[in-house]
Amino acid sequence: MNQETTFEGKIIIFTAPSGSGKTTIVRHLLKKYDFLGFSVSATSRKKREKEIDGKDYYFLKEEKFRKKVEEGAFVEWEEVYQGKYYGTLKSEIERIWSKGKHVVFDIEVKGATNIKKIFPDNSLAIFVRPPSISELRKRLLGRKTESDEMLKRRLARAEEEMTYENTFDKVLINDLLEVALEEAEQITESFCIK
Repeated sequence: MNQETTFEGKIIIFTAPSGSGKTTIVRHLLKKYDFLGFSVSATSRKKREKEIDGKDYYFLKEEKFRKKVEEGAFVEWEEVYQGKYYGTLKSEIERIWSKGKHVVFDIEVKGATNIKKIFPDNSLAIFVRPPSISELRKRLLGRKTESDEMLKRRLARAEEEMTYENTFDKVLINDLLEVALEEAEQITESFCIK
């Protein structure tokens, strides 16, 4: 990280297959705790209807994303689907720490694994698990944002990602949202407020 960053806070990583509820949990924690700052990921995928550049993601054209990779601008990055890149810019972590806040990630499984390796001592990685693959399918269908082909790809990827759950510090089962939110609060408080 850059020499100018004096505060090196903690990092809380929420990861899960798409549709598990990690974004809902992260948004809840960000509303509740002002000591948290959200790490906005960069992506080369197209912006969805209600998404805002710089808030939901930094939307970059594929060529620009690859150029930033070559320049070493990312802490981690991954080609999640063919031609669809996701990553964490170094400047994003520095931005949050410069405000004296702890960083919260809502990130895919391989990216979470990479962040944990880079920051092993001051990070906590939480895997948000849906109660079942059939429930996950139901949630993804309920979004109405996926084509049949994309839904199949997401479910196949989710099954693979579920095999990683025991490689993270904690597993949070999101069956009943209210219970999951309460557990996420307890985990966050015990990690950040010591």
